[in-house]
Amino acid sequence: MVLHSMCRFLGAPFSRRRGERREEPGSGKAMARGVAYVSPAKLLAMARGNPRVAIIDVRDEERSYQAHIAGSHHFSSRSFAARLPELARATTDKDTLVFHCALSKVRGPSCAKMFSDYLSENKEESGIKNIMVLERGFNGWEHSGQPVCRCTDAPCKGTCPPEPEPESEL
Repeated sequence: MVLHSMCRFLGAPFSRRRGERREEPGSGKAMARGVAYVSPAKLLAMARGNPRVAIIDVRDEERSYQAHIAGSHHFSSRSFAARLPELARATTDKDTLVFHCALSKVRGPSCAKMFSDYLSENKEESGIKNIMVLERGFNGWEHSGQPVCRCTDAPCKGTCPPEPEPESEL
């Protein structure tokens, strides 16, 4: 019972009760109160040239040795709860936030839900209308061929040069 309650709190994909159905990622339907999934291709189209979309990377130390989505904000899941007010301040001019972790199965959805609840509970003045989770997380983003950034800027300025094409072996 405790595990089920914890899963319900986290909003994790495995948190449904007997007989409940969970909408699959990409179906365009809400995953949890006000939080929906978005595909990598759709996110790229939404974010390109739109300063009102923010990508929130909640991976922990793996962000430091893996690439990241250019311009994403890093709010590690380990310290996420303590940094909720900071995230609210950093995104006051945004209307869409897209959360992700490596696979967007636990940390990404949990942090998205936590932030949504924080805004509701604290009645934060915010223009945020959409809180989303990136389908298949950063790994899915990278594997689908979307652009990644390997800069070490904190925060990433989003002006990362394209990665060079791998040399072909003849």
